[in-house]
Amino acid sequence: MKRFEIDRNKVWPWIAFALVLMGTVFQLHRQGRIWWCACGRPFLWDGDIWSAHNSQHLVDPYSFTHVLHGVVFCGIVWLVIPRVRLVWRLWLATFIESLWEILENTQLVVQRYREATIGLGYEGDSIANSLGDVACCAVGFLLAWRIGVKYSIILFVVVELALLICVRDNLTLNVLMLLYPIDAIKSWQMIH
Repeated sequence: MKRFEIDRNKVWPWIAFALVLMGTVFQLHRQGRIWWCACGRPFLWDGDIWSAHNSQHLVDPYSFTHVLHGVVFCGIVWLVIPRVRLVWRLWLATFIESLWEILENTQLVVQRYREATIGLGYEGDSIANSLGDVACCAVGFLLAWRIGVKYSIILFVVVELALLICVRDNLTLNVLMLLYPIDAIKSWQMIH
């Protein structure tokens, strides 16, 4: 009879991913985040950034910015620790994104979004939306790893332009407006 053996090199990454996600959910719940939209209807997608449903369902237009987080993290992690196994580089990107989700949903950052960006009524993300954002980051990371630097740059530019056209916001404007709000940009973004 063959003895059942577990390959620890294959199991540890899954345990590490599970711990990050469980820790993220625990912390978001402690911060008072709701599990899913308060409307009681758990839609997978909501495309209206001006509604109370924004950031409350699994994915929304801002999920594409989290895909771009993954693209950027893939490049940075590849430059900093190129010899580390892919699964652990992906874990690190997921860990960083999870930390961002926790920080993004603190009262300090939620208030900053309300004051400095077009997120006037922003109440923070639901736990489902935060997990969707972490998953989108992982997708972006894997996509960037698969398509390489040249196509990752093209993907980044195309997604940024598409978001700019469709919702008058994107990752670049989001970061800019959080760090250094410009009234003219905010006024332009408010036209919908």
